Amino acid sequence: MDGTLIDSTAGVLGAWNLFSQQYPGLNVPDILSSAHGVRTVDNLRRFCGIEDPIELENEAVRFEEAIVTSSKENGGQGIVLLPGVREIIDEVAPGAKYPKPCWTICTSATGAYATKALLSVGIEIPDAIVYAEDVEKGKPNPDPYLLGAKRCGVDPKSCLVVEDAPAGVLSGSAAGCKTLALITSHSREQLIAVKPDFLVDNLASVTMKRVKDGVDVTIMTP
Repeated sequence: MDGTLIDSTAGVLGAWNLFSQQYPGLNVPDILSSAHGVRTVDNLRRFCGIEDPIELENEAVRFEEAIVTSSKENGGQGIVLLPGVREIIDEVAPGAKYPKPCWTICTSATGAYATKALLSVGIEIPDAIVYAEDVEKGKPNPDPYLLGAKRCGVDPKSCLVVEDAPAGVLSGSAAGCKTLALITSHSREQLIAVKPDFLVDNLASVTMKRVKDGVDVTIMTP
């Protein structure tokens, strides 16, 4: 979701800056280089040293609420769609002709934040969506994408995972899916290192067409 469908960079930065006031010693630039695509609870456990399950859950909610509020501070643009996303979502969304889900979102965000973020940019919540709390092990483990494929009723080997974070690419590969990496939040070198099957700047280089048996994907590489 974040970095693939939507741009919430300003909000994430603002949330980490807020938490650095309560948890001294946080190196926000270092965190941003590795935290993207990983569940908030896992990041807070790793960087803030929070272990209590209830405290983790409460702080994760507070962190993700801060993403939404801080994204618009100081004249910020808020949460916005990334290039090429609107056209793809409009094409693959379920309809009367093809009611079976052919796509879903497997996000490291909680349901509370993901719902607000998606609806704020006009994306309806897909029936088969996977939130952070739906799996015991988040990305880079395969669990999110295995569950997403199961909820869509398809073999993971027939799926294409679209990701912007190395942890997400590793998760998709481990699940047995093909992977398409987008250079929207990490460097080309960081993504090449995790060996995605395809690599483009963003979804403006990709077209998708809904067909009877799934989706035809065209990837335009340099």
